[in-house]
Amino acid sequence: MISLSTRAATIKPMVFIISMFKSEEGVWHSIPEFDLLAQNITVPGFSPIFPEAHCTLDGSICQLVTGEAEINAASTISALVHSSSFDLTTTYFLIAGIAGINPKVSTIGSVTFARYAVQVALQYEFDAREIPSGWSTGYFPQGAYAPDQYPRNIYGTEVFEVNDALRQLAIGFAKIATLVDSDAAGISRSNYANDSIFAAAIQPPSVVACDTATSDVYWTGALLGEAFENTTVLFTNGTGSYCSNQQEDNALESLLRATIAGLVDFSRIIIMRTASDWDRPYDDQTPYDNIFGAKPGHDIAVQNLYVAGIKVIEGILDGWSETFEQGVVAQNYIGDIFGSLGGEPDFGPGSIFGSSAPTTK
Repeated sequence: MISLSTRAATIKPMVFIISMFKSEEGVWHSIPEFDLLAQNITVPGFSPIFPEAHCTLDGSICQLVTGEAEINAASTISALVHSSSFDLTTTYFLIAGIAGINPKVSTIGSVTFARYAVQVALQYEFDAREIPSGWSTGYFPQGAYAPDQYPRNIYGTEVFEVNDALRQLAIGFAKIATLVDSDAAGISRSNYANDSIFAAAIQPPSVVACDTATSDVYWTGALLGEAFENTTVLFTNGTGSYCSNQQEDNALESLLRATIAGLVDFSRIIIMRTASDWDRPYDDQTPYDNIFGAKPGHDIAVQNLYVAGIKVIEGILDGWSETFEQGVVAQNYIGDIFGSLGGEPDFGPGSIFGSSAPTTK
């Protein structure tokens, strides 16, 4: 095991795994494919609970743990990209965490890959007991006057779009995996069988292309789920489809700013979320019981981070010279709602930079 004091050179990873908390971290340790604990590098600015990055002896694969929620994620990733311990200019970032799942779209245990990460709670909010008459939700976009109006006050972190060509390659790699399932998860799925709108929920785990909703609020219930489905569609101009929800993926802002600074490549980001719990109850279950009841999807979701994720990592490493070293060219727009990396966003009011923004790969 090598510490920072004995390590000789800057590490240039091919893949950096981004975990959010302890069980997500631990599933990658003591695996047969590689030893992430061969090097442990303390990075100033990392979480005091998770102060180290872990890397293989040759530095080709590394991992960090951000800590949960948006502030921890952004702070940790900002510290990483400015650390002198790493050269991240050609690194692929595999965001590998568990998430809640929309039973209209998929099921617990599934592995999802997102094109859009939407900060759905970046809105105005009325308390549910005080919403205007006729409104279905207390959330409505900033600068707007109703839930179905596009935000007029834009902060820049409402939506991020990542490289869909890379996402499709990652999906292909992940589909090789045999996903873990359990009897308890199957029983939980069967509760959704009485409503045809939840047909996807009763299926076994699979690999799914759909989008992720970011919020520090851990919500539950059909009304909030439907509200944020609508937010995802609205903020992406009808292109996005919300299926997973989590608290960390808007650390993408840190990676975007680092791309502008020439420290990382935003086109090398993969958002992989495995489904651990339902975002809304089944018929005859209360939202209270949904959020406080048993979570039979948690363990299989954590296991499937590794089961699917290892196929993605092996795919990148095996195809490094032929495909991945030079980068996978994005055919879609990538970046934020401002157009900060160049190009014209396919969501929002359009780039505020025009041709003055840097051009990405």
